[in-house]
Amino acid sequence: MKPATLWPDRLLPAPSMPPPWPGRQVRLDGTVTYVRETPATGPDAEPALYVHGLGGSSQNWTDLAGLLAGRLDGQAIDLPGFGRSEPGLRYTVPSFADRVIRWIEYSDRGPVHLFGNSLGGAISVRVAALRPDLVRTLTLVSPALPFLDFRRSLQGRMLPLLAIPRAERLAAWRLAQFAPEVMAQQTMEACVADLSRISEQRRQEAVEEIRVRYEATHYAAAYVRTFRGIVSSFLRSYLPGSGSLWRMARSVQARTLVVGGRQDRLVDVRVAPQTARAIPDSRLLMLDGVGHVAQLEVPRVVARAVVGLLTESVNGSGRSDLAG
Repeated sequence: MKPATLWPDRLLPAPSMPPPWPGRQVRLDGTVTYVRETPATGPDAEPALYVHGLGGSSQNWTDLAGLLAGRLDGQAIDLPGFGRSEPGLRYTVPSFADRVIRWIEYSDRGPVHLFGNSLGGAISVRVAALRPDLVRTLTLVSPALPFLDFRRSLQGRMLPLLAIPRAERLAAWRLAQFAPEVMAQQTMEACVADLSRISEQRRQEAVEEIRVRYEATHYAAAYVRTFRGIVSSFLRSYLPGSGSLWRMARSVQARTLVVGGRQDRLVDVRVAPQTARAIPDSRLLMLDGVGHVAQLEVPRVVARAVVGLLTESVNGSGRSDLAG
């Protein structure tokens, strides 16, 4: 593990506020996967794939994908049951990873620069470990790799829900009690350390995303079942066997950037450094005053670190003389 290299901010595109990138429905193996595409603006751009976290969607990558479009030809998918994708049969980290692998194979764009936030980070670690041929570099933002002290996560309050029969119905009833504006505000308060960094445009887009969730009758079940799958993967990682995400992290071959926010309220803040220590060829960027979704809260800082990783990969060296 070594510190991340930061590309000079002045060399990034000028600040802007793009709308969510255009999306389309793709029927793959009998179900619809929704994918947004951020077209490359540079002639030598390489393929990238962005994977969101629990309760998120492909919109979570709007700003970062735009900042990186000079280097990367981006796609961001909605995982089964989330965003505008149809529900899946299973909601476990292995099943989501299988879907990501299947998408890379189907799109015929691999190997890709793979990005994952939170649950998407855990999924991306599994993909990189099982299919190194599909991953050029790996960027993990607040990856939800296993930790056992759920007092360090707001999600710990959901644990009793998993023991209730038909918990999905209770979750659906609970969601219906909140207006989309209230739910969007609560979500941002949980994920973002400094809400002043979130523009009014992004707030309104978050409200519209909540409306989409409310219209999807499967959403509550997908959320609860996915949370149950995450907890199961956490517990399995501390037992013998090949399914441990920590053992998989130690086998990742790709150059990796790990980004963590010191004010993360959803994933134990010790996880990002632990992830960077586990992955052999890793760089770590810990951000003061930043929460769980650094790619939304401080996209330019994350972009600087990603371009540093990409430049290092091109140069084939560990040079750190680009910081500025």
